Amino acid sequence: MTSRGSKATARTSSEARAVARTQTLIKGEHGIGTVRKTTLPGGLRIVTETLPSVRSATFGIWAHVGSRDETPALNGATHYLEHLLFKGTRKRSALDISSAIDAVGGEMNAFTAKEYTCYYARVLDTDLPLAIDVVCDMLTGSLIREEDVDVERGAILEEIAMTEDDAGDCVHDLFAHTMFGDNALGRPVLGTVDTVNALTADRIRRFYKKHYDPTHLVVAAAGNVDHTKVVRQVRAAFEKAGAFRDPVAAPIAPRDGRRTIRTAGRVELIGRKTEQAHVILGMPGLARTDDRRWAMGVLNTALGGGMSSRLFQEVREKRGMAYSVYSYTSGFADCGLFGVYAGCRPSQVHDVLKICRDELDHVAEHGLTDDEIARAIGQLRGSTVLGLEDTGALMNRIGKSELCWGEQMSVDDMLARIASVTPDDVRAVARDVLGRRPSLSVIGPLKDKQASRLHDAVA
Repeated sequence: MTSRGSKATARTSSEARAVARTQTLIKGEHGIGTVRKTTLPGGLRIVTETLPSVRSATFGIWAHVGSRDETPALNGATHYLEHLLFKGTRKRSALDISSAIDAVGGEMNAFTAKEYTCYYARVLDTDLPLAIDVVCDMLTGSLIREEDVDVERGAILEEIAMTEDDAGDCVHDLFAHTMFGDNALGRPVLGTVDTVNALTADRIRRFYKKHYDPTHLVVAAAGNVDHTKVVRQVRAAFEKAGAFRDPVAAPIAPRDGRRTIRTAGRVELIGRKTEQAHVILGMPGLARTDDRRWAMGVLNTALGGGMSSRLFQEVREKRGMAYSVYSYTSGFADCGLFGVYAGCRPSQVHDVLKICRDELDHVAEHGLTDDEIARAIGQLRGSTVLGLEDTGALMNRIGKSELCWGEQMSVDDMLARIASVTPDDVRAVARDVLGRRPSLSVIGPLKDKQASRLHDAVA
């Protein structure tokens, strides 16, 4: 049994620990590119990257929730909620939210993925306090009114219809289902017509309260920003909204591995009257925490990451069988995907698939040449740096890194990791990933005889 005095002492100790903790994660030369992190009492993390040489700033809030956190009945709830947070708060209407950012020439948006959601605004550095106030207000003060849910339902159903009309986009959802089946990773981020129609304001409110606690959020800001001022403004906004329910709560940890997908040899086809057939041939890839991901990035770049890549050269340049052909990787907390996409005339589907399968098999068995690997490393290093030339990309990098990995890596460290990849590393990951039996997803106007032959591509 604990005495009253012991309880008081324990409470005082807890309150003493409930202070903001600030640390410098990356020290940029002369203050440029300096990344700092503060964890507030209540578990809210704030990460900034300071670049005094620019005149813009991007402010974002990342939520540790994505479509893989949904039950089958809630499929589409995360994306639905993303829309609803723009519909009004206790202090702003939907028009007030949009006009506030428009009035200063800024841009504001959000996106939902399988494992996270992000809301952001990009403005002039002098307008950063406004961006902070508006985005924080959206995240902490959303009303989620029934009338807004009903109105936005129509917009989301139109978004689903728009995606369905674009077979080149839709085939990626089909491939996720082919690989993961009827579970959270295999279901579409947007949801379906049936699940969206079934979602109610009450269910979405409960989802919001569960997943938008400060412990589930990461605030990120990049550009000409002052870390101390950002922390002060964010803290004031969250405290005013009464968002900190537990002063000693700790941030939740990044997602860990729960299972590994080993799907092989599955084929899913959707017949549709399109001018092209859209195909994805692929297999399980690597989780985003896998140390081999750097070698996988080099392999992916050499195979289908540019105009000099093997697939582009073999399918488009030498044979003219497709306009768009590329490979890609997607990494999740516990598993991943590797896929090869091509859009081609329906009559050439089998030839395109044979070329792609032959190249994958050849690289799995014999690897890439040293020249291909060296070129891919150079391309990947250059694209990594060029992709971080604006404050929006920097905000995405530091916000996602904190949410998904719980740590930050400097650009120099990233470049060093890419440069350290050896030909043996690439050949080893090629044997492991490309040596697996592939699966196949196709959307297009395929005849029965053509469809039956497609199973041969994964045999």
